Amino acid sequence: MPPVRRAAIGSVAQTGITSFISWYKDPKAQPWVAADVFGSAPRELLRSISLQETLQVIQVVVEMVEETVLKEHPDLHNAVLKYSRDLAFSAADVYARAAEARGLWDARLEALVVDSIISGETSQEISSRVAALGWQADGAVAVLLGSTPLSEDPDGVRKTARKLSADVLVGIQGRRQVVVVGLMEPTKDAETKIYETAGALEQYFGAGPLVLGPTVLSVSDASKSAKAALSALAVAPTVGASTRPIPADKLLPERALAGDSLAKQSMLDKYYTPLADSQSDLLSTLRAYLECGRSLEATSKQLFVHANTVRYRLKRVQEIIIEDPTDPRSAFMLQIALALGAISDSESGVRR
Repeated sequence: MPPVRRAAIGSVAQTGITSFISWYKDPKAQPWVAADVFGSAPRELLRSISLQETLQVIQVVVEMVEETVLKEHPDLHNAVLKYSRDLAFSAADVYARAAEARGLWDARLEALVVDSIISGETSQEISSRVAALGWQADGAVAVLLGSTPLSEDPDGVRKTARKLSADVLVGIQGRRQVVVVGLMEPTKDAETKIYETAGALEQYFGAGPLVLGPTVLSVSDASKSAKAALSALAVAPTVGASTRPIPADKLLPERALAGDSLAKQSMLDKYYTPLADSQSDLLSTLRAYLECGRSLEATSKQLFVHANTVRYRLKRVQEIIIEDPTDPRSAFMLQIALALGAISDSESGVRR
């Protein structure tokens, strides 16, 4: 132990013994003189010594008093017991107040961090703030948005996340609850792991849509996930999907129709551009297939090719963009993507 800390502890012990003598002489005058013992302790000492260490100091001092004083003055035994009891309660009170103050400060800081993420802040200050909160996640991060439950249970959210090797930041913003989910360790299949964690946290949200933003690499980029989640939450009621949570990227068409520029660009990058850059007949075949109401016969007649040729090209489309054009939901998504691509090509003067 450093000399400065030893001297501070010695000073506190000396103050305690002096206070005991004063209290024993006139216990009615200062019934809580034990509370003054820790008032003389430097703030640095309060920050650096735990409650367990404080109780050990009290135990050592009481044992020393018993060994040196009670042998000569047995009548002091009850007084020492009572005073040491009050002293122990006083120590617990000091640390309880410190813990309460720290808890309030952490709650305010956590609310500030969550608000910064939702508002779109991407500075490195977020990383330093979450570090001050004890953020332990070192892997991928995503934002989970839903309605506030009738009985809020942020401790339950944290406990469930820890069991799944994840850390969370919880924020209540009126009727909306925000949970920032971060994995403790990097993993190859981060999106699946985060989705499983979000599914386990579903019970802590109120009724209605529950949206999971896309996975980002770190908490400093969480605002990107939050932006997509906010956009998806706004259009989620139009889908009527019962899936909880639903990934924000599953609502790309609705987000794009609502004017989300990020969703528009995502649809172009995921669906339109790969097909436009591949062999030319794939894009035209997909456009004809969708315009003909997903009818193979009508598409083959319009393109003057065999129906099996249409099937082969649609299979190639599925291999490239990992979406099945024959699925109704995927067909709707691809139809919006083609429309966005045509608008983008028209604005840039490109002919496909």
